[in-house]
Amino acid sequence: LVSSAGPLNEELHCNICLDVFIDPVSTPCGHNFCKMCLKKCWDSRHDYSCPICKESFNQKPNLKVNTTLRDIVDHYKKKNNLKIPPVLCDICTDTKRKALKSCPACQSSFFFKKAVFVAIVMLFFRVFFLLSSGLDVTLDPDTAHPDLILSEDGKKVRHGNIKQYCPDYDKRFNKYMIVLGNKGFSSGRFYFEVQVKGKTQWSLGVARESINRKGVLNLCPESGNWTLWQSNAKEYKACESSPVSLSLNVKLQKVGVFVDYEEGLVSFYDVESRSHIYSFTGQFFTDKLYPFLSPWTNDAGKNSAPLIISPVNYSE
Repeated sequence: LVSSAGPLNEELHCNICLDVFIDPVSTPCGHNFCKMCLKKCWDSRHDYSCPICKESFNQKPNLKVNTTLRDIVDHYKKKNNLKIPPVLCDICTDTKRKALKSCPACQSSFFFKKAVFVAIVMLFFRVFFLLSSGLDVTLDPDTAHPDLILSEDGKKVRHGNIKQYCPDYDKRFNKYMIVLGNKGFSSGRFYFEVQVKGKTQWSLGVARESINRKGVLNLCPESGNWTLWQSNAKEYKACESSPVSLSLNVKLQKVGVFVDYEEGLVSFYDVESRSHIYSFTGQFFTDKLYPFLSPWTNDAGKNSAPLIISPVNYSE
C-alpha cells in the first residue's frame, strides 16, 4: 500500500499546464485537468474533446471540481511537501533540457508519455475509498425478481431455473433480473466491490430509490441507474443513454463501485488490475442511491455463476 502511493508525488499534475492540479475536473472519459486549463483548451479549439485520449463529446461537459482529487492533492502537499520534479523534454534528446509549458513539441510528447498517470491516480483513489467509505453491502430479498436466488447471508445472487413464489411488493422488480442493496444513501461517499468471475453477462452499479420496478426499464442515467454491463463474454459497456463500448485488455473478475453523492460521481474500477474503467460525472442526485446488481439469466448454464458482494480488503 505504501509503495503504491509513492509515484503519486510525481503524478498529481495537469497534463496541460504540467503543474500540480488546481481545481481539478474530470471529463466523461475519466481524465483529469485543471478546470481553467481545460476551459482555455476548449475555447481555443472550439470543440469538446479530451486532450489525452481525443474522445469527442457532443455537448460541452459540465465541469464540476473533482473534490476527491482536490482533497488528495491537498493532503499530499501538506503531508509530503509535494514538489513535482522537472519534466525533461523527450524531443530535445541531446541536452535533456526542461520541457517548456509553451513548447508545443514538448507538451505533445509529454501528453503521450504521461497518459498512464490516470491509472496511478485511480489506484490512490481506491486506497482513499477504502480508508473512508468501504461499505458492507447486503442484498434486499424484497426487491429481487422472483427468479433470482439469494444466499442466506445476502451476499450472492444468481438466476434460478424455477420461479419462486414471492409477495409482489411494490419495491420488487417483476420484469428484469435485478436486486438492490438493503441500504440507501442520500449523502457522502461509499464504495463496494462485486465479484463477476465466471460470468458472461451481468450489470451492476447504483440506482435511485424511485427507479421503475414494474415493467420496462432502460439501463441509463435518465431511467435512474448508473451501471456497467457485460453483454457477452468479451464485450463491456457503460450504460449511458447511448451505450459506450469499453476497450478493456483483460476480462473483469471483480468490479469496484465508488459514489460521491454531492459530487455527482459514479466511478467503476477493475479491482484486480487496480485501474479505472469508467465514470459518470456531473450527475444530479435527489433520491437515495442503492447498490444495483443483475446477474442476468443463466443462459442454459453458460452464465450460472453468481454475482458476489466481496468484503473490501483494507490491506491490499
